[in-house]
Amino acid sequence: MSLNYSAAHSSRITKKGTSTLKRSASSPFATFTRRKPVQRSKSKPEPPSHDHEDLFDESLDHPGIVTALVADLPLRGVVQIVQYANSHMFEPMPERGGFNSTRIAEILNFRRTLPATATIAHVHALSKSPTVTEKEIAQLARANVLRKMVVPGRGIGGSTVGENLVLFTDLEAMLDRAESVDAALKEKLLQYLRSQPLSPNISPASFSPPEISTLKRIGFLTSSIQHSNPSTHSRIPVTPSTSLSTISRAASGSLAAIGGSGAVVESGGTLGLRRSSSQTESPSPADRASDLQLALPNTGPYLRLLTEARNHLVSLIHKSGSFRQVPMHLLRERWDGGIAGDDPASRAKKLRGEFAGVLPARTRKWKQFWGLTFDWVLAECVGSGMVELFETGSVGLGVRVT
Repeated sequence: MSLNYSAAHSSRITKKGTSTLKRSASSPFATFTRRKPVQRSKSKPEPPSHDHEDLFDESLDHPGIVTALVADLPLRGVVQIVQYANSHMFEPMPERGGFNSTRIAEILNFRRTLPATATIAHVHALSKSPTVTEKEIAQLARANVLRKMVVPGRGIGGSTVGENLVLFTDLEAMLDRAESVDAALKEKLLQYLRSQPLSPNISPASFSPPEISTLKRIGFLTSSIQHSNPSTHSRIPVTPSTSLSTISRAASGSLAAIGGSGAVVESGGTLGLRRSSSQTESPSPADRASDLQLALPNTGPYLRLLTEARNHLVSLIHKSGSFRQVPMHLLRERWDGGIAGDDPASRAKKLRGEFAGVLPARTRKWKQFWGLTFDWVLAECVGSGMVELFETGSVGLGVRVT
């Protein structure tokens, strides 16, 4: 008999199978049946996404409309309004704005080169009565206190930016800063402007061709837009060869399909031959007098900055909600770009490393608009009719797109 024989092989001792073994439960909840978690549907659907921030679900109350921005401004007369608009156009450079020396010099030089002028829309926004303001502008223009500048083709209706006012003293100062012009030509131009206070045009016969070239080069003269005779742009007459019935029956690609070989001449056109000097009509004295127009240096950058700033302010209101209205204090904060304040609380947060706003150098107000003030841009939009102010009764003044 082998020594490896054990009692496990005996018929009296049996082992329990592995299927009958049960692990001792360490928790009283181990005997409960397990179930998969039920995925419940969301009770509220997600709101649809919008391109703009709908901050106001309901329209703001508007018990009354504010027609002018002169409630707290002690301005008397058009002259003070023009001076106020020029002096409050830009904000001073902040001490802790994040600008380097190159950017600071660039901003200051850009501001210095802009003309000292104000749009008529801005003047109306800061005045109480448009009728009284227009009468005062006419009286001051006759007295050579200010001059009205017109830039054709800059806007339509009330939103035009081509009608500006400049004080005669500011015009003299800009002319004195032109170093490349002799004193005799400066005085000659000023004497002509004093003798013609209401005329926007300048007669070329009053200046010699070298003087006109010099004044054009420094930006005080420009060629006015020549309005052609309306009779030369009349509708092309319909001749038998250019009638629709004749053209429709012609074969495609043939001369008859375009009216025949003489369609241009029969309709009053030419064959592209340049007219000689004897065939050209000589301009009348009235046309020659309107060849030149008074201008201001760097008027183009000024009007471009004004137009872009007005459009940006209106776009900020569109992003505020579907009602296209926003409280004025919130609109001011958005125009400023949420810059860091200069109060003691903001400085303490900055020292502790907490967020206290962005630096002015990183905002669009200083990157693109060179530090334009919110009140100046708002007056431009109100005067041009792009926006209007109204009393809300709860959150102060509101701004709404018209």
